[in-house]
Amino acid sequence: MTETTTVAPDLVRVQVTPAGSWQDPARSGLRVDLQPQGRGLRVDVAGTRVARILLRWHTTRARGCRILGDAWERSYGELEWRVPRAERPLPWMFLAHDPRDDRTWGAGVEVRGGAFAFWLVDTQGVSLVLDLRSGGAAVEPGDRLLHAATVRAVEGQDSAFDTQRALAHLLCTDPLLPPQPVVGANNWYYAYGRDFDTRAVVGDARTIADLVGDHPVRPFMVVDDGWSPAGTADGLRASGGPWDRGRVPEFPDMVEVASAIRDQGVRPGIWYRPLLRREEAAPGTGHGPGAGHMPSGVGTVTTDTGRHLATVGPRDGALALDPSCAQVLDQVSEDVSRLSGWGFELIKHDFSTYDLLGRWGPDMGALGGVEGPALADPTMTTAEALVGFYRQIHRAAGDSLVLGCNVVGHLAAGHTHIVRTGDDTSGLDWDRTRRTGINTLGFRLGQHRAFFALDADCVASTPHTDWRMDRRFLDLVARSGTVLFVSVDPATRGERVDADLAAALRLALDGGAPGGGEPLDWLDTPTPQRWRLGGETVDYEWLEPQGADPFEAWTAATPEV
Repeated sequence: MTETTTVAPDLVRVQVTPAGSWQDPARSGLRVDLQPQGRGLRVDVAGTRVARILLRWHTTRARGCRILGDAWERSYGELEWRVPRAERPLPWMFLAHDPRDDRTWGAGVEVRGGAFAFWLVDTQGVSLVLDLRSGGAAVEPGDRLLHAATVRAVEGQDSAFDTQRALAHLLCTDPLLPPQPVVGANNWYYAYGRDFDTRAVVGDARTIADLVGDHPVRPFMVVDDGWSPAGTADGLRASGGPWDRGRVPEFPDMVEVASAIRDQGVRPGIWYRPLLRREEAAPGTGHGPGAGHMPSGVGTVTTDTGRHLATVGPRDGALALDPSCAQVLDQVSEDVSRLSGWGFELIKHDFSTYDLLGRWGPDMGALGGVEGPALADPTMTTAEALVGFYRQIHRAAGDSLVLGCNVVGHLAAGHTHIVRTGDDTSGLDWDRTRRTGINTLGFRLGQHRAFFALDADCVASTPHTDWRMDRRFLDLVARSGTVLFVSVDPATRGERVDADLAAALRLALDGGAPGGGEPLDWLDTPTPQRWRLGGETVDYEWLEPQGADPFEAWTAATPEV
């Protein structure tokens, strides 16, 4: 793979307002600066307000190619190589593979830029759209020069996968990586936030300790949703804050929970939802995300310590916080520091993209919509607000590892050790695991250890799914060298299951198969079956005898309950 020089675009257009027409920058009062940065192209903008920038390069290179994009946050089983489609948004980066000469080329934007960025690839050219809105309004950067993105491009003579991996390394030169392989247990996919307590968590910790034996790299036990006071409120899908205590009587002392996990020879981890609070709303100056998803009742919440937190509106029976608000970031920092102070060595934070934007990745499309209010800080783009939010969590976590779920991985890279790159797998329906877990592992594996450590989500062992299928996913994840979490219902334990789990967990703790993994047939299927793993070619059969479930694939893209 070689980095190619990103030349200036043939056309530059801007939108001053979200619903406005595309204009020449000179006529709009905006200045778009395009400056070489190495072999890349830096894009900055200055002006009173700006909503979007469009850059267009005229080329016919995509003719006859198959095209692959990325996902806005997690992927939902939708990633695959396709023919060019002019209106299809390709978030963050794209690859084009020409089967005529087996060459792959593509481009992307560096991580942690100031815009939500997507590409449009067609047979006449390539466009890059940089969404610079603050919530649903044009950002108002004031006197500063706003850095929108830095564009980099590649040309590969090796495999398409090698080109993807090289592009990912080019877009992130400073990943935040865990010092050792991350392996462990998570109780979500058999408990689903219900009917578990400290004793059950300690039992799960003992299980994972027994399975890995005396391996020098110690596994984690992650206490997932359901431990906090709101965990049983109204039968909600996922809890909200405050996050200052456990649910009584099941979790009377969270310091003791972490200590009891550690006593089993296992490292304690914990889940939380940082941008959701259950205090009563009060009139205030909070603002919402706009873009056709404006909530009612936007305002502030006041904590029992008197802190006023700007909100973006209701989510799941509670209120979502605005991360552009300094006091919200103070609250996030305080909560994360508390979790770390309790003794939890891994902090899994979840739901922040949905809580801020009010929609899941598949519903984000080209991020269109009508004008709406700005964030609490209208000088800050939504992308900048998220980068600041991820940075705050990382700083507050101290020595604890940070695992982001439902985060924008392209903005979290460098501030998050581990990222859940796909939608939930399942302890109830194997077909959901097949569709989401294998897809994200195959199509985002190039980001592993380039952006962060990749987590394709848990391998479940429950009475509801066929272990013969789950163990294949277990084997693939373990060999790939990515993060491996298992969710083991105690009712499924037995000689065969324990032996399979122990072998896979110990292999994952060793770092997986030498050289990791590579999907070999990903150009032809969204669920790769043929893999190169440590120099060995392995074929997996992912479909059950009856084939795929046509109904599961069309369920709403929401966490499974």
